[in-house]
Amino acid sequence: MKALNKLALITTALIGGQAMAAEKPAIALVHGAFEDSHVWDAVSSKLQADGYRVINVNLPGRPSAPLASNLVTSELYRDTVLSAIGAEKQPVVLVGHSFGGIAVSAVAEAAPAKVRTAVYVAAYLPQNGESMLSLAKQDRDSKAGPALHIDEAKGLVSVDYAARADLFANGAPAGLRKMLPDLIIDEPLAPIVTPLALSAASFGQVDKVYIHTARDQVVSPYLQQKMVAATPVRLQLTLDTGHTPFLTDVAGLTNAIEQAAK
Repeated sequence: MKALNKLALITTALIGGQAMAAEKPAIALVHGAFEDSHVWDAVSSKLQADGYRVINVNLPGRPSAPLASNLVTSELYRDTVLSAIGAEKQPVVLVGHSFGGIAVSAVAEAAPAKVRTAVYVAAYLPQNGESMLSLAKQDRDSKAGPALHIDEAKGLVSVDYAARADLFANGAPAGLRKMLPDLIIDEPLAPIVTPLALSAASFGQVDKVYIHTARDQVVSPYLQQKMVAATPVRLQLTLDTGHTPFLTDVAGLTNAIEQAAK
């Protein structure tokens, strides 16, 4: 009887250990500039179907999360993400697209213990003292610059309507290219120009993965490689897409995020 009881305890422990090993981390998705959280809808659905719990973060200062642009700051973006993941008992996989990489980096600095892996999808990967604007100015191959319009009086940045399809949906089907310009929204200016304070002791200790987009017209492959060279990551993956793989290669992006989450 004692032997049977001991065997039962061992079996229970093994099963429990396997369950813990199989438990998947929560994945928090942070959209970029000129977007809202709905850009992730298709990827979020596939991640959930694959057994991940998804936290879809909507940054303030856009129609789906209204706030006057003069009240939107880089710190508010950071705190919005921190609030979204605050109740999580285990560290999350924190995914940022484009400008979302700035917000992800700010969270990794403020609360490194909350971030299991920071995943950058065609994203700005800053060093200490850099901002999205300062990184964008280093991008010799980006075609976005001439299409951006800064309205300092309103505190907003907009993208020229006629340029939106080529910038954000190059290589996409005609239907998507036709639809996409109306999905691009104006972006509050302050977070784009605010430098981040990042440290080796916090941000530097967080595990990082970069998902490159090989045909990107916004954050060019040149800048993506330059940023990764300056801030090394554990894993690099590449999608043969433009800047919005959550629209043009949902399966590929989902698979890449899941690889990063392992």
